[in-house]
Amino acid sequence: MLSPISAPATIIDVLCIGHASYDLVFSLTHHPDADEKTTADKLLVCGGGPAANAAVTVTRLGYRAAFSGYLGDDTYGDSHFKELQAEGVDTRLVVRGASPTPLSVILVKPDGKRALVNYKGGTQALPQDSVDFSGIYPKIVLFDGHEPHLALNFLAQTCGKIPSVLDAGSLHDGTLALMDKVDYLVCSEKFALQYAGDEHSALSRLAVLAPVVVITLGERGLVWRRGADSGKLPAPQVTAIDNTGAGDAFHGAFAAAVSAGMAWCDVLRYASIAGALCCTQMGARPGLPYRNQHQALSRQWLSSSG
Repeated sequence: MLSPISAPATIIDVLCIGHASYDLVFSLTHHPDADEKTTADKLLVCGGGPAANAAVTVTRLGYRAAFSGYLGDDTYGDSHFKELQAEGVDTRLVVRGASPTPLSVILVKPDGKRALVNYKGGTQALPQDSVDFSGIYPKIVLFDGHEPHLALNFLAQTCGKIPSVLDAGSLHDGTLALMDKVDYLVCSEKFALQYAGDEHSALSRLAVLAPVVVITLGERGLVWRRGADSGKLPAPQVTAIDNTGAGDAFHGAFAAAVSAGMAWCDVLRYASIAGALCCTQMGARPGLPYRNQHQALSRQWLSSSG
């Protein structure tokens, strides 16, 4: 039986609620065919998961972050928990237990494209009463849909008074449960295609559900709708090595920028730069940008566009 986790009164910039995993990232010359045996050029092992990566992005950019989700009492869970603490993420709302830490195996090709296999074993989403959020005061909360019970409980406890972001990476029960309950619905091209067939139809349909909708389109940039206003933004030009975690970096930076009160166009640019930088390194966690890297690409992008 999991015991509810509570935290002393703490003010943070971004609370990230959702999935934490451990990643095994293999660099390959090509994805193997059926019955083919191949050899990896590189192996990277590190923590992962959309909400956990978003929390690390927030701290690396100079903001305060907390993560709430599940990690098993196993080797992978211990390693990831220590990583989060080393990154400065508040881990007091992390639930540990006997079920395994979710594990992801990621195959990355030289062009940055990837294939991912996730294993959760018998690990289920946490019950809604696993975490007591009453002592933590975030400026904004980010959900990834993988802990829907915790997310809905947080929304109920705060009565919608805290601005909220949903990282809608794909269409599943968790994102379906939250997509009409958040202030910022920030989704991937994959989610848009699953939901409506193309990004333009998705933008129109999703705008009925959420006040602000952003659809990220990888190297094609993004499109958005905010009330009666809409627009698009190109992506910063970088040399892509691995796009694993780019969406996580985007969402973490997006939430941090909103928490800082940035103007809308600056929020989009800030998040886009973080997502692009993540593509320049192998693996999601190593690619999550630091503040100085973000500032450098921001200056470069503004210079080239001005």
